[in-house]
Amino acid sequence: MMARLGDLCDILNGYAFKSEQYVDSGIRIIRIANVQKGYIEDSTPVFYQINNDEYKKYELYAGDLLISLTGNVGRVALLQKEFLPAALNQRVACLRIKDESVLNKSFLFSALDSDYFENKCIESSKGVAQKNMSTEWLKEYDIPLFSMKEQLEISHEIETINNLISLRKQQLSKLDELVKSRFIEMFGRLGHDDKGWGLTTLGQSCELNPKRPKGIADDVYVSFVPMPAVSEKGHMDCSTIKPYSEVKKGFTYFEENDVLFAKITPCMENGKGAIAKGLSNGIGAGSTEFHVLRPIAGRSNPYWLYIITMFDEFRTGARKVMTGTGGQLRVPISYLSDYPIALPPIGLQDRFESIVKQSDKSKFEIQKSLEKLETLKKALMQKYFG
Repeated sequence: MMARLGDLCDILNGYAFKSEQYVDSGIRIIRIANVQKGYIEDSTPVFYQINNDEYKKYELYAGDLLISLTGNVGRVALLQKEFLPAALNQRVACLRIKDESVLNKSFLFSALDSDYFENKCIESSKGVAQKNMSTEWLKEYDIPLFSMKEQLEISHEIETINNLISLRKQQLSKLDELVKSRFIEMFGRLGHDDKGWGLTTLGQSCELNPKRPKGIADDVYVSFVPMPAVSEKGHMDCSTIKPYSEVKKGFTYFEENDVLFAKITPCMENGKGAIAKGLSNGIGAGSTEFHVLRPIAGRSNPYWLYIITMFDEFRTGARKVMTGTGGQLRVPISYLSDYPIALPPIGLQDRFESIVKQSDKSKFEIQKSLEKLETLKKALMQKYFG
């Protein structure tokens, strides 16, 4: 049986709180940027001073289901108690179930957290530069309505898989943190001379944005690596190859063991970057939105360079100096060339490489398990929700 969301839930719109009136404490304002796919992200909270009458109309409660209505439309998340007191900003919808004996909240979240629902939201949206969808469309949206027993069974099945996926992601994150911890043990803190080697710069430790390779025939095949082919976990898809004649103009060039660093938002903030491996004929071409760091033989190791670029403080510093217009910001090459760094002996860097490789082996096995779980989840979501 299918049922309209508007019959099952009260669907509320937010208020246009003025950004110039944000303060350091008060009522937390839940904005579009906070509603990510499946969770609330609030690393940079904003607050508002509002009276009780204003607040009550837009007050949020623990467990409220929120949906993004602008930009990346159709993302859903449940609001946790830790974010309260909070109020609903414009272009975020709040769904509250009218009768919980008819519709289970976990089941509803699962139904709306599906790729199918997100795609339907995108299809329904208007606008070219920025998508906008309406709560009126939401009210008319049909979801499958099973018996309460079936809803509980379905939501439990999906929640179990979600918990396993979360566990695998935590394991991957812990391995990343362990590698960074070993880096600090062996080399000291970024930007500090903790080991007495003296400070130099990243620009003196490697070659930045080297020029395109010379003497390559037009019919030689090279790996083509656009931005989407590099993940947030350091993986690079080099399966697309093209003749050099197709990529010799307008792209960034790199070689085997070069380090790629995404310089645009949000890719830089999300951690996109990798060590180039498996390139056809040892040469790659890709997005001009990468900075390339090439190790210098006997001076710098690619694994040492790569981990430097993955530290939170490195990317936080990069974010502060980004420049650009039209909403697209970029990290200038001067940030990398001038970044202070203690240069350790190459032998110690090579020992660190073996530590990173061992971690990568463990991450590979965990990643395979994660991919199987995500495939299983997609199959279940397709089965129950279309």
